Amino acid sequence: MAAKGMNLCNVCWLLLYFITVVLAGRDFYKILGVSRSASIRDIKKAYRKLALQLHPDRNPDDPEAQDKFADLGAAYEVLSDEEKRKQYDAYGEDGLKEGHHSSHNDIFSSFFGDFGFMFGGNRQQQDRNIPRGNDIILDLEVTLEEVYSGNFVEVVRNKPIAKEAPGKRKCNCRQEMRTTQLGPGRFQMTQEMVCDECPNVKLVNEERTLEVEIEQGVRDEMEYPFIGEGEPHIDGEPGDLRFRIKVLKHPVFERRGDDLYTNVTISLVEALVGFEMDITHLDGHKVHIVRDKITKPGARMWKKGEGLPNFDNINIRGSLIITFDVEFPQTQLDEQQKGGIRSLLNQGSVQKVYNGLQGY
Repeated sequence: MAAKGMNLCNVCWLLLYFITVVLAGRDFYKILGVSRSASIRDIKKAYRKLALQLHPDRNPDDPEAQDKFADLGAAYEVLSDEEKRKQYDAYGEDGLKEGHHSSHNDIFSSFFGDFGFMFGGNRQQQDRNIPRGNDIILDLEVTLEEVYSGNFVEVVRNKPIAKEAPGKRKCNCRQEMRTTQLGPGRFQMTQEMVCDECPNVKLVNEERTLEVEIEQGVRDEMEYPFIGEGEPHIDGEPGDLRFRIKVLKHPVFERRGDDLYTNVTISLVEALVGFEMDITHLDGHKVHIVRDKITKPGARMWKKGEGLPNFDNINIRGSLIITFDVEFPQTQLDEQQKGGIRSLLNQGSVQKVYNGLQGY
C-alpha cells in the first residue's frame, strides 16, 4: 500500500508540473537566450542577433521558421517593456493584460528598416528600372564609452509615408516615339510624353523609432543602413537611411586603432622614488599602476588588453599606452637645499647638444 501511495504521489506531482508548464506559456527568456536578470541592452542585442538568424526568408526549408520568428517577436515585445516584463515575471504569459500587441514586422523594421534585411542580396541587385527616393546620410555622434562597451541608441524620426488620397494622378510617365503617315511613302516620327493613370497619394509624416546598435569597437565613419527609411518616391521605393558614426573626442583617452592613449602627470618626488595609482577606465573599472623605479618625463607604460575591443573580434583588445609627465616644484630652492640635492643624487653635469628631431 505504501508503494502504491508513493507512485500515486509521484504521478500527481508530475501532472501538476505539466499543468504548471502549460499554464505558464512560453519561456521568453529561453527564446531570447538571456537570463532573467538580463538588462534591456542584453535583450536588444540578443533579439537583433537572433532576428537575422531566424528570419523565415533565411530559413526557407524550415517549416517551423515562421513560428520561431513569431515567438522571438513576442518575447522581445514583452521583455523590452518594463511593465509587461513585471507582469510576465509574476504571472507568466497568461498573466499579461489584453491590449495592443505590436506587429513583429514593426519590431523587425525598427532594427533593420522598412524592407527588413535583404537576405541573399542587396538594393543594388534589385530591378534598376524601379525608381527610388534619395538616400539620407545622418551623422550619429557616439561617445568613447559607447565604443568600449557597446550600446543601443533610440532615434525618433518623422518619416513621410505615402497614403491614398481622393482622385487620380499621372504616373509612370515616359517618352515614346509616335509615327504618323503623311502620305504615300511619307512618315513623320515624333517624341511625346505618355503617362499612366494611378490612384492619387499624399505624403503623411509618421513617427518612427529606430534602434541603432553601437557595436563594441565600432570605427569612425562606419555606416549603419536602414533599408527603405530614406526619402520616399511616389512611383517607386523609398531610399535608404544610413547612420554614419562620429566618435566624439574624450577628455582622458585618445583612440588610435584599437589602442587607447592617455597622459598621467606625477610629481618630481613620485618620479624619483616611485608611486602607485589607479586610472578609471571607460566602463568604470580600475587600471592599477605601480612604478618602483625612476620615471623619466615622456616615459611610457603599456597595459595589454586594456584598449578597445576589436570590431571584428571583440575577444581581442588593444593596449592602453600611458605617457608620464613630470611636474616640477614651483618654489625656488635656496643654496642649502641645492647643495643637499647635489649630495643626495651624486650626479655630475650632463650637458649634451644633439638633433632631437632626427635621433642620435
